[in-house]
This record gives sequence, structure tokens and C-alpha cells, in this order.
Amino acid sequence: MAAIGRLAGVSQVTVSRALSNPSKVSPETLARIREAIDLTGFVPNALAGALASRRSMLISALVPSITNIIYSSMARAFSEGMRARGYQILLSETGETPEDEERMIALHLSRQPDAVMLTGIHHTARARKALLGAGIPVVELWDISQTPIDICVGFSHGATGRAVADFACDAGHGTAAVIHAGDERAVRRMEAFSQRFTQRTGRAVTDINLRTPASLGQGRRGLSLLLEGGGLAGGGLIFCSSDLLAHGVITEAQVRGLRIPDDLAVVGFGDQEFAADVVPGITTVRVDRDALGRQAAQALLARIEGQPAERPVFDVGFRLLRRGSA
Repeated sequence: MAAIGRLAGVSQVTVSRALSNPSKVSPETLARIREAIDLTGFVPNALAGALASRRSMLISALVPSITNIIYSSMARAFSEGMRARGYQILLSETGETPEDEERMIALHLSRQPDAVMLTGIHHTARARKALLGAGIPVVELWDISQTPIDICVGFSHGATGRAVADFACDAGHGTAAVIHAGDERAVRRMEAFSQRFTQRTGRAVTDINLRTPASLGQGRRGLSLLLEGGGLAGGGLIFCSSDLLAHGVITEAQVRGLRIPDDLAVVGFGDQEFAADVVPGITTVRVDRDALGRQAAQALLARIEGQPAERPVFDVGFRLLRRGSA
């Protein structure tokens, strides 16, 4: 910083102030300092700055899968909101098990982030204790709870399952099945669907738990298992835990000569980009992932700046979109 100051014709203190709080330096001086930085290739020591300011300007973001478009689009909107205020995101995958998430939380907390973004509300007791002990703001996304660690932004997975069950019953489907991945949020949606459908029709719902991450191939396998086991004889509706599984189910049904939705109705979840463009379009549950990420960023920034949370729970809701598959 002393070398930058000499080039810019200012003191080292002024350079430090320009890096830590640019608003306190005149535009002309700031321009000279930035030109000197460009000439020298100087990279500020973020760790030293964090020690001085007691802020790392780093936000930890943990998602189960970076390649899953639902999580990645949600994280992108969150990241854009945080970067606009000068924060950088340290993004990591946790996988699907609470134990893997616990290890990743410990690793991130060792980096001294200013706040943490988590996916979901179910964590190990040790992870929850570590987050509370860190004394930093925490936002839990993609779910809601009346007892969040700090604040949560999401929607009710149980409510989505019940809404799809009501849709199935109102449409006149007398039989139903669920095909889902093994993660606990998918299981909750399926259980809520099954309970409501049975309550309204008196008929049990066939459950195909694939216990693996969702893929088109797993969707095809799920329908094969369902049909080979005698499920949905004579038609009915299948609720899938993701649009990807629903796409696989539709593909396998078409290969077998089944007509969608005449012989078999299919409902997905997530409203992924392809859902409206496949044939037939996938009836699905849509959650505004961009709005969810933006709301999470706003709530977390307020907490970082010492403001009390407007409220601990933000429910962004969902929409059931009816297309050609059901």
C-alpha cells in the first residue's frame, strides 16, 4: 500500500481508507489509487482487512448439489444480491446427508464468514449448535419452520403435496402413485400427497422411493418398477418429486405406447426450464426461485447490518401450473 500511495501521490492511510471504505475518499483520489493498483497488479490482503474491520466480507452458501438447476438458480439470485453490497460467496456442495452437511458447515465456519446460507431446515444437533455458537446471521432456504436457527425463506413442502392431491382428486383420478428421490424434502411432499389423496378417496397411494438423485433415467426406471409391480392398473396419476423424474416417466410411458394424459397423468415439481417445452408439457409446481434468493439476500443483509429481522419466517408460496401431462 505504501508503493500504491507513492504512485498515486497520497498517504498509505488514504490507500487503506480507499480499499476499506471508498465512500470516504474523493472520486479524483480514488481514481488515482485505482490506476496505481492497475499498474502494479496489487491484490489487497483480505485476511488483514478482515482482522482490522472484524468483517471477512465472505458469505458461506451451502447447497446439496451445484448441478441441480433448482439449487443453482436459487443460489445465483442470492449471490447477485450479496455481491451488489460488496460480499463474496463461498459456495460448496453438501450432498444429501446431514452428516456431510455438518462437516461442510464446520469447514466454512473455520473461514470466519460474516453469515451463512443453508438449504433446508433439518440439520444435525451438532451443526445447529455450531451455527448458534458462531453468533453470525444464518438464513435457511427452500423450506420454512417456526423455529429457524435465525431466519428462513421458503415454502411449505407439505402444502405442495396436499395441493397436488386436491388437483388429482378434483380431476377425477381414482388411483395415484408417487415416484421420488430419497431426500427428506421430497419424502415430505410425497407423504403429504399420499395422506390427502387417501383421505379424500379412501385408496392407498403406491410409493416408489428410488433412493437416488433424480435423473431422466431414474424416472424411466421408476415407471417400470411401478407398472411391473401392478401399480396404477387402468391408469391414474403419478406425482414425481421433480420435473426430471416426470420427464423420465413420460418418456418411458411413450415407449410403452401409453398415452399421456389419457392413459396416465403425470405431475412434476420445480418448473424447470424444459418443463413447458417437452411434449406434452409437464404439469408441475412452481416456486419462484429468483424471488426466493433475492428475499434471502435482503433479509440476511439486514441482519448483518445489525437490524432486527422483519420476521423470522418468509413464505414465498408456490403455484400449480397445469399443462398437457395432467
